[in-house]
Amino acid sequence: MPFIKAADINVYWEQHGPADGTPVFFIGGSGGDLRKKPNVFDGPLAKYANVVSYDQRGLGQTEKPDAPYTMQQYADDAAALMEAVGWPSAHVIGVSFGGMVAQHLAQRHPEKIRKLVLCCTSPGGAGGSSYPLHTVADMEEAERIRFMAPISDTRSDANWQRENAELFASLIKMQVDAEKPFVDERRRAQGAVWQLEARKHHDAWEGLAAMPHETLVCGGRYDGIATPLTQQRMAGRIPDATLKMYDGGHLFLLQDRAAWNDIMSFLDIAT
Repeated sequence: MPFIKAADINVYWEQHGPADGTPVFFIGGSGGDLRKKPNVFDGPLAKYANVVSYDQRGLGQTEKPDAPYTMQQYADDAAALMEAVGWPSAHVIGVSFGGMVAQHLAQRHPEKIRKLVLCCTSPGGAGGSSYPLHTVADMEEAERIRFMAPISDTRSDANWQRENAELFASLIKMQVDAEKPFVDERRRAQGAVWQLEARKHHDAWEGLAAMPHETLVCGGRYDGIATPLTQQRMAGRIPDATLKMYDGGHLFLLQDRAAWNDIMSFLDIAT
């Protein structure tokens, strides 16, 4: 799969879906790596839309500069990649950290976005921030997954974990195993740290009020990372925004089939 020069780094990216489909630029979340499955290309979107996604600065197979990163850099990387692949504009979907990047993209490069979808993310600042993932970055992988489970989905509390011990153990193992092949890659750990440092300083709140894009804000009713209250504040701040909540936690896109149907309908993607 291709690498391309975007801004000051070599970016790993993929493009899937019908060539004549609606162009959709997808920005993934913290620790995103397109080698991990399932990803956006395994879902319904790429069956009907022409989808581009990529590993962000410091992540996956993309270059990992050994220096602090900023949210502005992440936004400029996205804009540069769109230019490099020949897309002057597209619909943009940002999920979790990718939604934070998408907000900065919308404010720094508004011409790049046709319609905007913000999933399980936050505006930062006075609008509220997502859970501070940098505070758990030093935990061992399985410990961190176990700790974050009832935050990612508030239904997965201690009682649920006890009653579903075998299932919970298998989910932890699946996530740990997904990371194992890449854990020793050069600068992988440092790149992840730099991303979380940038995330810590995310604040797009003030600029949301001037964003011109028709926007769909969506989240999970049981999400403790990007809370329902934060989704409400964000949607209320953006002039042309619609809010929809779904039956799930931070992974509601995998938990509630209605979510992708609504997103594709919002983007006028025929199915």
